[in-house]
Amino acid sequence: MDRTPSNHPCVTLPRRRPIVAIDGPAGAGKSTIARHLARSFGLLNLETGAMYRAFALKALAEAVSLDDPAALLALSERTSVRVEAGEEGNRVFLDGVDVTGQLREPAITDGASRVSVHPRIRSWMVALQQELGAAGGVVMEGRDIGTVVFPNADVKIFLDAAPEVRGLRRYDQMGEPAEVQPEEVIRELRARDARDRSRADSPLKPAEDAIQLDSTHLTLDEVLSKAEAIVEAKLALHR
Repeated sequence: MDRTPSNHPCVTLPRRRPIVAIDGPAGAGKSTIARHLARSFGLLNLETGAMYRAFALKALAEAVSLDDPAALLALSERTSVRVEAGEEGNRVFLDGVDVTGQLREPAITDGASRVSVHPRIRSWMVALQQELGAAGGVVMEGRDIGTVVFPNADVKIFLDAAPEVRGLRRYDQMGEPAEVQPEEVIRELRARDARDRSRADSPLKPAEDAIQLDSTHLTLDEVLSKAEAIVEAKLALHR
């Protein structure tokens, strides 16, 4: 076989824009960090957890058991979930209807954790998420972005904090008057952690090449500064 080098000029393909993956447990501050990084580096912020919450919202509305994988799979086949990034944050569309304002209710958040343990549902969601971020130029947050959705992401951050700290942050976000006590929020968060970390498919864990950032003893400004430095350093290596 003739292996003589071709005389044709080398064609330089356009490089995909960067993907920043932020993973971590509930209440770690992923949404806040992702929004900040997206603004700072001119990227789109795509919150994958909102997609699971939208699907949980539909399952609850149609009285489909969150623990019945066959029924949930059938529901997914007639479900459309779309995320659009806007100036005021992401907008989530369920079957063409904007449901963004309904997705932070505790029952919906808990439901998202329950539907996410089913492998067929995760496979469906992962395909949607990969489609959203295929062109790059995104900060994508979730539980398995750096390990499953985009294992070749340019930057991977695993954001964590002690359960008690995360629970109190989540409680403070509920506003006044809160319908539950802080202890209950922390207890529910621990239960969600256990589901996320122990599920058979795509368990919550840091990617091997992720940089772990623990915010337990850091102020918000300190976390933002450290996250910015991580992204800047990683992107500089890829330039």
